[in-house]
Amino acid sequence: MNAKQELHWELERINKKPVCALIQDAWGGPGTLNVTLKKGHTDLEFIEFMNKLDFEYDAGYGSQYIDGTVWFADGTWLSRNEYDGSEWWVYLGTPKIPDHLL
Repeated sequence: MNAKQELHWELERINKKPVCALIQDAWGGPGTLNVTLKKGHTDLEFIEFMNKLDFEYDAGYGSQYIDGTVWFADGTWLSRNEYDGSEWWVYLGTPKIPDHLL
């Protein structure tokens, strides 16, 4: 699965533009995935954010690769869900935006 294409499809499906986002490696550690989109971002910053997600990962059963949250202006959000390593985006109500994304 391509992480950029997967998020793009989800954003099209719910027809919303992100306010901010934090997407990271599910396991963490030095040199791992840590992609942020700050509140008040420009169109260019959004394109750069999406381009950082242009990589392939195994979305099937096994280990979870991607964790994250995407916030929207109406108080809704996307979050990663996982079952036995299979992962996907879930559209929900909003958590508090962390200070480092403001």
